[in-house]
Amino acid sequence: MADQRTYPHGVPCWVDTEQPDGGDASRFYAALFGWRFEDAVPPGVPGSYLIATLDGHDVAAVAPGAERPARWSTYIACDDADRTAETVAAAGGTVLAPPEDAGPGGRAATCADPDGAVFRLWQARRRLGAQLVNVPSTWNFSDLHSADPERALLFYAAVFGWDTELHSGSGMVRLPGYGEHLASTVDPDIYERQAGAPPGFADVVAGVVTDDHPGWEVRFTVADRDGSVATAEQHGAVVLSSADTMWTREAVIRDPQGAELTLSQFTPPG
Repeated sequence: MADQRTYPHGVPCWVDTEQPDGGDASRFYAALFGWRFEDAVPPGVPGSYLIATLDGHDVAAVAPGAERPARWSTYIACDDADRTAETVAAAGGTVLAPPEDAGPGGRAATCADPDGAVFRLWQARRRLGAQLVNVPSTWNFSDLHSADPERALLFYAAVFGWDTELHSGSGMVRLPGYGEHLASTVDPDIYERQAGAPPGFADVVAGVVTDDHPGWEVRFTVADRDGSVATAEQHGAVVLSSADTMWTREAVIRDPQGAELTLSQFTPPG
């Protein structure tokens, strides 16, 4: 089994949050999730990029000094950032910031789909992406909010090879072959564990939600939604909504500097 989690072209691989004050943001997320932070930018080099770790594994990052409102961003893995940026433009999207090296970690670009939902490309080098996911206090999933999901998925299919057929009732999309990648690397038991899931479930890479306000929503797994909400409020966050589904207990919060995220507790039936 591979020691490190890798992400094929087309799989969301990383999340970070741009924040006006990196110190305040890191203290909030340390309190909420128990994260530790280290600056990926060497001493004496301008700028800062705070890698969040949990149990020694990279899980997310805080990018201080943002002039725009704070927000969470989703990065999608690509084999070649320059070539993929060209494909984004050819498919009707917009390249907001052209590809550039992010130190030795990789190469990144900022893009928007035809509806204006902003995402980032990540061509990994030294930093492969999130190394711990789907456990409490880590990134669980990113959902695309789109006014026209079917049209949006045609764009993502052209750029990343996503399956354009939405799973009935679930709003999830697949990258064919991703389950096989997981089975051969970090999750050899995935098919046995998901034996009762719909066909192709192991290939799911993202969710899609119909929404007149396009964007990418980031959700994090928590062990106790209500306890995490109380901690978030204690440290200055605002709760925007909460809901119970068949499988989860969720809350959307706004952190003290304005970035929105979803806290999700897994509560399967029975």
